[in-house]
Amino acid sequence: MEESRRRALRRCRVRFVAALRVAPLWGPLEARGVFTRAMIEELQAAGSRGDQARQLLIDLETRGRHAFPAFLAVLRDTGQAELAELLSAACEASLPAPPLVSPSPPPAPLSPSLPHVPSSLPHVQPSRGGPVPIPSLLRALPWACLCQVYDLKADPCGYCLILNNVNFSPDSELSTRAGSSVDCEKLQKRFKSLHFDVVTRQDLIAQEMVRELQELARLDHSARDCCLVVILSHGCQTSHIQFPGGIYGTDGKAIPVEKIVNYFNGSNCPSLRGKPKLFFIQACGGEQKDRGFEVESDSPGDEAPGFSAESDATPFQAPSGASDELDAVASLPTPSDILVSYSTFPGFVSWRDKSSGSWYVETLDNVLDQYAHSEDLLNMLLRVAHAVSAKGRYKQIPGCFNFLRKKFFFMCQ
Repeated sequence: MEESRRRALRRCRVRFVAALRVAPLWGPLEARGVFTRAMIEELQAAGSRGDQARQLLIDLETRGRHAFPAFLAVLRDTGQAELAELLSAACEASLPAPPLVSPSPPPAPLSPSLPHVPSSLPHVQPSRGGPVPIPSLLRALPWACLCQVYDLKADPCGYCLILNNVNFSPDSELSTRAGSSVDCEKLQKRFKSLHFDVVTRQDLIAQEMVRELQELARLDHSARDCCLVVILSHGCQTSHIQFPGGIYGTDGKAIPVEKIVNYFNGSNCPSLRGKPKLFFIQACGGEQKDRGFEVESDSPGDEAPGFSAESDATPFQAPSGASDELDAVASLPTPSDILVSYSTFPGFVSWRDKSSGSWYVETLDNVLDQYAHSEDLLNMLLRVAHAVSAKGRYKQIPGCFNFLRKKFFFMCQ
């Protein structure tokens, strides 16, 4: 969708939330291919009429080039022509003005020289017993010589919510997640040592998980510099627009990951705007088991004991209807400053050892222990992916959806 149309949808959001009649829209929007049936059901579950209207406009931005004119047509067909004209006028007002024609300056001569680098870097006092930690070195370098870095000054630097589902109801047909408490204890200690205010909740049904996440998003984060959410549970593959996967409550009801993430985006959580929001998810992304392929290894394989390895997978039924369009991408900056780290590739199982915990959390904890004082988060996640991918008879590779705008270093002092 063109940026002028996105701006128009945002500009009209308050008026639409107050006046839009959403009930007549669902059938025509599905018939015109703007949303699938599964997407419409998720919109209908957003809450009140106003909440549904707000989420409809947010999701509409992701639905491709044809979505805007189709939405205008549906508004007119359902007797809401006044809103359609309001949106059309806002779109025209959002179009960029034509550039003024002026004589072009003569082109600058091409120069083979590299950008200027200061001849001497500022002195950095070495740390006792070893080299200067990379975050300290970065802060000392001239601005022009480095990427931007998120500034973490508050102590605690942010809230950390850990949701740990171990025991599931018999009706859910989901097994007990033996070993998950080991994961939970590791991450509690790890993130407390990294200056987070850690809160843990265990064995929550889906509605309780949503309530905990919403309460965290409603807190005033003005005095904090970031926010972190860890979810340990069974998972599944779901239809999605932005972030794949779903997380099960102990009652067997799934919550889409993108719904969880969107509670904290720039529109819904203003006090976290411009601040990093990190999500670590230990759950299956589906039920496929990856046997991998043979390669020449430069290190011996890490064989996990097969008798105690379990997966966090559940069956998935592909939704009917049209698939997402190729240009159906999330608009920035609404999801900016967000990173979602998954324990496995979408569609595949995630392995957990009954005694030592999940491969992903065990590796993540070890990497944070060794490198959090000197490396940024994305580099550490590459280490996690490399180490986990070498484990076991079946294969697993973590990955992430990264919308961070700067490098992120944990507080380690």
